[in-house]
Amino acid sequence: MKSKIGILGGTFDPPHHAHLIIANEARIKLGLEKVIFLPNAVPPHKQKSSLTSNAARLKMIELAIADNSFFEVDDREMHRSGKSYTYDTMIEMTKEFPNAAFSFIIGGDMVEYLPKWYHINELIKLVSFVGVNRPHYSKDSPYNIETIRVPAMDISSSMLRERLENGLPIDYYVPSQVSKYIKEHHLYE
Repeated sequence: MKSKIGILGGTFDPPHHAHLIIANEARIKLGLEKVIFLPNAVPPHKQKSSLTSNAARLKMIELAIADNSFFEVDDREMHRSGKSYTYDTMIEMTKEFPNAAFSFIIGGDMVEYLPKWYHINELIKLVSFVGVNRPHYSKDSPYNIETIRVPAMDISSSMLRERLENGLPIDYYVPSQVSKYIKEHHLYE
């Protein structure tokens, strides 16, 4: 019997409560043993210059998931040069964990983008994709994607960065330890 492991990838810039709820709902609904947060260094669809440092993003994820024994973080993509491709990472992870069945959790925004993913036809043989509902996005895909419903939360990292840039608080949008870290290190100002 393969162990069921969920993977939630993203920039997590910053990580927020919607990320945590998505990961937890996927874990419960899919019977996952754990969910691995997989922060990427340079996602193929974004520009690196807009990202907070890898060290700061990693620390914020660690703070956000610290109280959940079912969550862990894997920072391998942060150490890879060039763009972070899920295909490359999953080749590595399936070799490292041959007895694992991976569920790659994606939001509605990524469900729409899936046909453009690097080596998508090979990637779908390595992982099962799990799409979560996200406001304003379609769940339609040419690929076989299991969908799960999570409470609708219209929270995004870009919205939080914009609030911070405008001097607005983000209390209650992120775990208190993440908010404290952001304030102490003057991130996104």
